[in-house]
Amino acid sequence: MKIINSISLLSVSLFFLLSCSNDNNNDNNDPGTITNPVENNPANTAYKPAFSGQTRISGVQTNTEYESKIITSALSNPWGVKMLPDGRFLITEKGGNLRIVSATGQIGNPITGVPAVNSLNQGGLLGLCLDPEYTSNRMIYWVFSEQVAGGNITSVAKAKLSNDEKSLEGVNIIYRSSPANSSTLHYGGRILFDKTGNLIVSTGERSVLQTRPLAQSVTASLGKVVRITKNGQAASGNPSFSTAGALAELYTIGHRNPQGLAIHPNTGEIWLSEHGPRGGDEINRLQAGLNYGWPTITYGIEYGGQVIGTGIQQQEGMEQPVYYWDPVVSPSGMTFYTGNRVPEWQNNLFVGALSGKHIIRLAIKDNRVTGEERLLAQENQRFRDITQGTDGALYAVTDEGRLYKIDKK
Repeated sequence: MKIINSISLLSVSLFFLLSCSNDNNNDNNDPGTITNPVENNPANTAYKPAFSGQTRISGVQTNTEYESKIITSALSNPWGVKMLPDGRFLITEKGGNLRIVSATGQIGNPITGVPAVNSLNQGGLLGLCLDPEYTSNRMIYWVFSEQVAGGNITSVAKAKLSNDEKSLEGVNIIYRSSPANSSTLHYGGRILFDKTGNLIVSTGERSVLQTRPLAQSVTASLGKVVRITKNGQAASGNPSFSTAGALAELYTIGHRNPQGLAIHPNTGEIWLSEHGPRGGDEINRLQAGLNYGWPTITYGIEYGGQVIGTGIQQQEGMEQPVYYWDPVVSPSGMTFYTGNRVPEWQNNLFVGALSGKHIIRLAIKDNRVTGEERLLAQENQRFRDITQGTDGALYAVTDEGRLYKIDKK
């Protein structure tokens, strides 16, 4: 899978510095061999990062031998993947199908009862998660793009998987974003449970200039992360925004198209991946009530090359990303690794890259990225989602229809 390069004296010194500082932190202290930065293509802008290491950090190389195996190549645009307690996979397909896939790659028939989705462009059946008590209640939750009066929205639904696994029972759409818009872009679409048993959902700002400013509006749920109960109500303990009419479900604001969510295994904090425009893809560490800046501040530019807004990257009252990319990699689904089969990966963040066509590994120390690795780039796949299985291995799906297992060799 990889070639082990010799290490210069300078690299050894850097490795030692990264490995031995702040040893009271529980993040991994031995990320592997330090290398040159993995990104060497020219940036789209001359924007300067807010702090050292915010972009183009040193590369890091896994020393433990690992391998990838294709479990199946016959899925149709899979978007979300979660492992069931028995080792099989529950997978959403963008076109609207929900399927179970066996550990050996046998693909089940579509499970009936899924509400209609608008799968045009970036829409469809999107992220999913299992109830923390799934083994007893068989409840699942998912995000989808729904066509309603006035346009399209990001919606959240829940249902019980029938005992025979052929259908969904008691389907209930528990949350709908607002306002609707005819755009078929930027739905966001990830969902997970936080440590308090509430649902965290990411929504996009729908891309068009008409709705883009709503990422900053607390009376709209576009371009947000919302925190809701299992029944779709605003969760207790959500931040309070002072503006009249502020939505009670809002957790953070100022996002563009957030397609990845993960819970840090030590802190319980929520981390998010976010698509930038031309440059400016981000990894953010979410804190309740904070503003993550879009579209007021950004490290990207318009696709046509124009500056966005006033062309600033920092503003008081707006949070900086932990890490950003320019040029973009298009980060999507992500997970923290908590297994022990590959020691270098402990508590590292793994992110599927779409346009980048690889899996990103970010070594993290004290909430800062200390190294970046690109895995499975030779597969030439758009990696849409990644999850850790109950067996400690990583599993990833691609737009091209593959399900991969990634584990120690």
